[in-house]
Amino acid sequence: MQVSTVRTKDWCLPLCAVALLAACSSSVDGSGATGSGGSAVGQGGSSASGGSGSGGTTSLGGAVGTGGSSGSGGSSSTGGAVGTGGSAGTGGASPSGGSTGTGGAVGTGGSVGTGGDTHADAAPTGGSAATGGTTGTGGSNSDGGPRATVGSTGSGGSATGARTGTGGTGTGGARTGGSATGGTATGGTTTGGAPGVDPCPASGQCKIMPLGDSITDGTGYSGGYRVELFAKAIADKKNITFVGSLSNGPDTVSGVTFPKSHEGHFGWTIAQVDDLIPDPALNPAPHIVLLHLGTNDINQNIASGAPDRLGSLIDQIVATLPAALVVVAKIIPEPSQASGISTYNAALPGVAQARANAGKHVILVDQFTGFPTSELGDGVHPNQAGYARMAGVWYEAIKSYLH
Repeated sequence: MQVSTVRTKDWCLPLCAVALLAACSSSVDGSGATGSGGSAVGQGGSSASGGSGSGGTTSLGGAVGTGGSSGSGGSSSTGGAVGTGGSAGTGGASPSGGSTGTGGAVGTGGSVGTGGDTHADAAPTGGSAATGGTTGTGGSNSDGGPRATVGSTGSGGSATGARTGTGGTGTGGARTGGSATGGTATGGTTTGGAPGVDPCPASGQCKIMPLGDSITDGTGYSGGYRVELFAKAIADKKNITFVGSLSNGPDTVSGVTFPKSHEGHFGWTIAQVDDLIPDPALNPAPHIVLLHLGTNDINQNIASGAPDRLGSLIDQIVATLPAALVVVAKIIPEPSQASGISTYNAALPGVAQARANAGKHVILVDQFTGFPTSELGDGVHPNQAGYARMAGVWYEAIKSYLH
């Protein structure tokens, strides 16, 4: 019996060794597939499970790979498709002794932005597209093992956002509603309005009549405000000319032949100019009339009723030229007649607005406000700087009508 027992042990020992070797080989080989990490697809806010990958059978001494932490899929939003968050990487091959790559954090898809201040016409939440999370590193490489790529970064979804406001500040900001043409001119403001008016021809010259007294004539500086007004139009490539029965000014302005015609009569009152309307003053017919008149009514002590007389003159012009634009000015200051001019000017907005309300193409510009007495050459007529200032006010009022 003693001999038989010894023989049994001698026979079993090799078989046990073989079995144990096979078992160890299975464990060391790590032939179990590394956890795929699951494809964590964000579903717009429902948390994707991401799949908790087993990482395969861990090799001796290696930490079990998580296969990528489960992505949340992004906060649910209404503004666009939620990003997929990226497909979880495989974590790479786990070489012996190395830790299985984590597969990277699955992109959350990003929370959908608000898209900035959305205006009243469109308020989807959209906003900027999320990046979907960073690409995983694939875990630490063990010696001799390839690094896992861990899949592509999630797109995070394309945010539809809101339509950007056309006039607002910033994306989708509050709409401004547009600024009124005319606006604040250099030295004065434009009031009244002629919406939809297009007095100038699409091609060819727009004929402008400077109508008034010696300030229109240009006393103190030949050509008066017309010189700088023409220069501004040339600089902006606008095609204009001046018309009228009188003539003065330089031969050229900005290298272009200067149109010297005008209808500015030295010392004339409103009633005297009225006698020229409609003929001969409106022949040829202008497209735009620039009317600066009333100074001599005040200087000749006939200011009473002057705003009404000016209104009658305007009525004759618009009756004769219903398609033309009439630009009426508050007259420039005259220190010796400060009270009379202030009273006269104060009545002019009502004169112009009454015609505009009746559908007439009449607007008012302010040549008075901001005009310094230092730019009066003789206390009545502007010097060159004063005429240039007047030109700026006129031009701001009419430039949108020029072609």
